[in-house]
Parts: sequence; C-alpha cells; structure tokens
Amino acid sequence: MSAPHIQENAANGPRGDLCIRTLAMPADTNANGDIFGGWLLSQMDVGGGVFASKVAKSRTVTVAIEAMNFRKAVYVGDLVSVHANLVRIGRTSVTVHLEAWVVRRRETRPILVTDGNFTYVSIDDDGRPRVIPKDEEPVQV
Repeated sequence: MSAPHIQENAANGPRGDLCIRTLAMPADTNANGDIFGGWLLSQMDVGGGVFASKVAKSRTVTVAIEAMNFRKAVYVGDLVSVHANLVRIGRTSVTVHLEAWVVRRRETRPILVTDGNFTYVSIDDDGRPRVIPKDEEPVQV
C-alpha cells in the first residue's frame, strides 16, 4: 500500500524539480525484456545527486536509499524523467524524495513508476563530510 501523498502526486503528475530525462534503451533490459530496476535506480541516483549537490553547494555522495517503491515496469522506448523534492537538510546531509515518471510511446500522460528517499552527504575535496552552512540562502534548483 502506498502512502497517501504518493497517490496524490500520481494523480497530479510529476512534482518537484526535473533533474534528468533519458530514453530507456534495449541495452538496459533484464532477462524478461523489461528495463532493469538497477538501471532505473542509477538514473534516479544521478538525478538526486545533481539536486543534492546544488542544495549543499558541494560534492555529495549517496549514503542511503530508503523506501524504494517499484510501482510499474519501464519498457524500451519509455521517456524517463526524474523529479526531486527536498525532504530535509541536516548538518552534513541532504535527503531528497525522488520520483521516476515515464511517458510511454503513443501516450501523453506521465506514469509514476518508482519513487524513494535518497540521502546524500556533502563532502570536501578530501572526501570528508562537510558541514552545510545554515546561513547560506537556499538555492533554486
């Protein structure tokens, strides 16, 4: 059973900042001919990383993926879009809710296929956690 806010989002279409858009290709399929879940997860991680880096104003690394919901299959030829919403900014971390939507061939309405919360840690040039200053103005992403 999905959370109520997800059902509401699904009814209204994609919500949040568009982070990445790509086309699902035959090379990305699993043994059943559907798009491999790991490929979709990696696209979400790339998009979320772009969003988190802009928020933190630094490099970020993925430290956790929570509450992943694979709702519908993704097929070859689907146009995949990843949208991000800020959940929380911690001392050194940024948590982002990511939604993956597809537009299938010969269709015009987007379909929510996957969503989840990804947490990224801000790092310095040496790869150590970096405090995200609270006095900085929020960045429009």
